This record gives sequence, C-alpha cells and structure tokens, in this order.
Amino acid sequence: MADRIAQHFRVEEAPFIESATGWIQQASDEYRPILTHFLNPRQQYILSTLVNGDSDLKLSFQGGYHGAEMKRAVIYPTYVDSADLDFEINLYDIDYPRKFTQLQHGQILGSILGAGIDRDVLGDIITDGDHWQFFITADMSRYVVSQVDRMGKIKIRLNQMALDNHLIPLDAWEEESTTLSSTRLDNVVATGFHLSRHHAKELIEAGRIQLNWNDFDRPDYQLEHQDIISVRGFGRVRLTSVNGVTKKDKLKVTLAVLHK
Repeated sequence: MADRIAQHFRVEEAPFIESATGWIQQASDEYRPILTHFLNPRQQYILSTLVNGDSDLKLSFQGGYHGAEMKRAVIYPTYVDSADLDFEINLYDIDYPRKFTQLQHGQILGSILGAGIDRDVLGDIITDGDHWQFFITADMSRYVVSQVDRMGKIKIRLNQMALDNHLIPLDAWEEESTTLSSTRLDNVVATGFHLSRHHAKELIEAGRIQLNWNDFDRPDYQLEHQDIISVRGFGRVRLTSVNGVTKKDKLKVTLAVLHK
C-alpha cells in the first residue's frame, strides 16, 4: 500500500510515507489514538492527505501555540473527542544573563541537538526579541534539562512553563500572491527575497540552502505544496499554495516569507 501511495509523492518522501501509513494502520487496527513526533509543514500536509482517505479516522495537530510551524499529530478513531487528546508537549523558558549577552536561534538549536536528541522531538524555538523559549516532547524533557546547561559559551537554566505562558513570537510570516514561470527552487528563492535568478542559484550551489530542514543544492528542483526553504542570511520562504494558471501560462502562487 505504501508503495502505491508513494507514487503520488517524491521518491525521497517514501520513508516518511511508510512511517505515516504505519501510524494510520496502527490507529485503525488498535482503534486508539496514535501520537506522532513533531512534523514539519510538508510532513503535516502528506499525513493529512493520507488520513483523509480513511473515513473511520480523524487527525489533529498541535505545536504548543497558535501559529506553530512544527506540530505533533494525533491520528484517532472518530468516536474519540478531540478535547480529550494529549499531545504531550512541554514548554521551556531559557534563563540566561540577558543584560550581558544575547542568544541566537542557531546556538539554541545546536546546543539542544548536541545533547544527542533527534530533531523531531523538538518543536518551535521562539523569541519576543529578548526572551527565548522552545517546545519539546514530554518524554525527552527531563533528559534535555539534565544535559543542557550551556548554549554556546553562555550559562543557562531551563525552566518549565505552562503552555499558555508562551511568548508572543517576534517573527511573523508575510504572505504574498505572485506569479512564477515555474516552481523551481531558484525561482522561488529569487522571487521570495527579490533576488536575481543568478544570485539565487549561486546561494543554492554554495550550500546556503535547506529544503524542509535538509541541506540541498539543486537549483532546478521543483517545489511542492508546503515546502519550506531556509536561506542563510535571508530567512525562510514557504510555497503555501499553487492557485491556478494565468492566461500567459504563469503559475499563480501564494508565498509566505519570514525575513531574518
């Protein structure tokens, strides 16, 4: 079944599709909710597509706050009340000497992953411009607190917070409707950050691009729904949707841009 479904997605997405179909089968066979790790927007889209094909199951996402990018999913039978779902997400505030130093997103991510955990147990890392917080799966919380007491050279302390005490993130995605000749990676990067196609291609070939959190260097790669591109030094751009074709055969798309 996974092989048949995978034909509708990319070859490199086959391992995730295999995992996703396994979760769906488990929820169906055992008739109980199945909780996933944190999923990126592309993975959320794929899982939604797969679950929508089963009338006996529902799907809910939660990332710890409204507007979260990384989210856990619960696949559950239709009889289960969504209000009873537990996504097992914890929130931590990073206490550090803000008067004397500053933290950066990369320092936080690197320090947490450097403790030996997988990326998919870590949710969003957010800031209001001064304070920093992150979301993580409940089962890995104690381990991270015991292992992480520095971020870079900065001494820190992790304090657990109630989810409703999260920061209001400083960064905000800006959506824009535009047209593209194609959804090539270099074309989307150029359009999203108002660069020349040549400059975008140079950035990609220089290794300054990540696609869905993985290093990527193919300028001609065709992007799809909910792909996220991170461009070092510029920010991120997401292909939110393709909305049709113009009379001149241009693609009508919606891009969301997060400037650094």
